[in-house]
Amino acid sequence: MDMSRIRWPEPEPGGPTGRRLQRGPEPKPPEATRVVVAMSGGVDSSVAAALLRREGYDVIGITMQLWPSDLPMGHRGESGCCSLSAVEDARRVAHKLDIPYYVLNFEKPFTDAVIEPFVEAYLSGLTPNPCLVCNQQVKFGTLLEKALELEADYVATGHYVRVGYDPVRGRYVAARSADPSKDQSYTMYGQTQTQLSHTMCPLGGYRKETIRALALELGLGVALKPDSQEICFIPDNDYRRFLQQYRPEAHTPGIMRDVSGKVLGTHRGIAFYTVGQRRGLGLNLGRPYYVVAIDAEANEVIVGSEDDLKRPGMVVEDVNWVAVESLTEPMDVTVKVRYGAEETPATLEPGSHPGEVYVRFHEPQKGISPGQAAVFYDEDAVVGGGRIAARKELDVPAPAHV
Repeated sequence: MDMSRIRWPEPEPGGPTGRRLQRGPEPKPPEATRVVVAMSGGVDSSVAAALLRREGYDVIGITMQLWPSDLPMGHRGESGCCSLSAVEDARRVAHKLDIPYYVLNFEKPFTDAVIEPFVEAYLSGLTPNPCLVCNQQVKFGTLLEKALELEADYVATGHYVRVGYDPVRGRYVAARSADPSKDQSYTMYGQTQTQLSHTMCPLGGYRKETIRALALELGLGVALKPDSQEICFIPDNDYRRFLQQYRPEAHTPGIMRDVSGKVLGTHRGIAFYTVGQRRGLGLNLGRPYYVVAIDAEANEVIVGSEDDLKRPGMVVEDVNWVAVESLTEPMDVTVKVRYGAEETPATLEPGSHPGEVYVRFHEPQKGISPGQAAVFYDEDAVVGGGRIAARKELDVPAPAHV
């Protein structure tokens, strides 16, 4: 492809701080740098490969084969991650860009790291996010290991996030992208400094409409391909049916109580409920009820009013720090309690166990689902994040000065 005729857009400046990130303290020139691009067959990863190719990097395209063939509803369908059409789309893009392309079988690591924990979490009354686990353990875990075996310097993806070395902080960071509606910085909270030092996200400085326009300019067949919205291994997006077929024991009925302990009815299995859920409870008692807690040990679902969902704080465990080395004293941040949530001001405090943090919201919050990721921000930078623990807000000790 003759890239000299393409009208290449310039990336937008950095976020609120205006700070530009570097590839590293002493980066090699592009022509001496090999980059493995995780190509899903979508427009974002395709343009990511094109941008790197244009800048002179030694680019290799790889599609990860993730789906085990024996999954319930395991047909790969006509579109989506790992489908035959996605592989062919990625292959055609690689051919057009004149880069090497390979398909690698990652079925076992994907099953072990993503599918099994996803199922176990629901059976334990938690609400997991498998895409985050895949991002941390497969894309920037297993794939990075394979990339290093290929003597690559980086793994690149089509995520909308700025990743690089911040000379002011002296650390590799993940920061918000130029497109607030597509920002995926939340998904990067679990990466270590080593992983971030080998990560490139070329789309961080662009808006989605710019990327689609560039794909059209490049003549890529995926330019107008819609974004995938579902969990890749559940193509019909019905996770309840998947759980029932993958683990029949998920369908174990139990008691449904209100917050006062009164029995209101029965549930069909705790795996089919999440905190904050209103629909599908099977209750017709004249007013709306919400799932406010799940007691996995007792196999009970506890429901209440919308006000019962409000929490003054939460415990976050298995915390990974990104923009800072650790937390030794209280820190004011903003927090996202799930991918699509608005950020809310909060104060972080060191927890009573390693890897644990107490989060005190400045205003009580709803939608706190154990098992989901809580991600902390300092302006545009990801401070860190972890998993919301299955504990009530009363487990958060009162501040020392109270």
